[in-house]
Amino acid sequence: MNPYLKQYQRTEVETATPERILILLYDGAIQFLNKALIALDEKNIPEIHNNIIGAERILLEFMNTIDFEQGGDFAVRLNALYQYLYNRLVEANMKKDKDIVKQVLNFLTDLRVTWKQAINMTKSEAQKIAAASTSGDTYVSNEDYDDDDDDDDEDDEDEEDEE
Repeated sequence: MNPYLKQYQRTEVETATPERILILLYDGAIQFLNKALIALDEKNIPEIHNNIIGAERILLEFMNTIDFEQGGDFAVRLNALYQYLYNRLVEANMKKDKDIVKQVLNFLTDLRVTWKQAINMTKSEAQKIAAASTSGDTYVSNEDYDDDDDDDDEDDEDEEDEE
């Protein structure tokens, strides 16, 4: 590997936020599993093994960093999912089963998308709060509005115009 690229990657991880590190880890696990799929096609046993082990290590890292005190039931369920995916990778490695690798890859890809969306939503909410606090306005989240489920936003706008 190019030493400059390696240094760049090290610096990126050392200076990254926890949210960015989470996404980088998902990227790494996905990359390992894609390489494992290629190795499975080539019947390259050492490469299959090494890449599946790489993804397993990332899942172990996820499980080891879950905060069960703050996460409550969500943390327990997330840990169970990671444990399931880890066990599936162990099985895939033993059987050299491409379908299992694909299954775990699909789960991890979907989880990465979900985490990325959650991170973006959190950032957006934080920016709204920060903007409101610096302008002196009081920030009210969408959750604070009464949701009458009638989807008549146009009617609401017409009522405002009449006032």
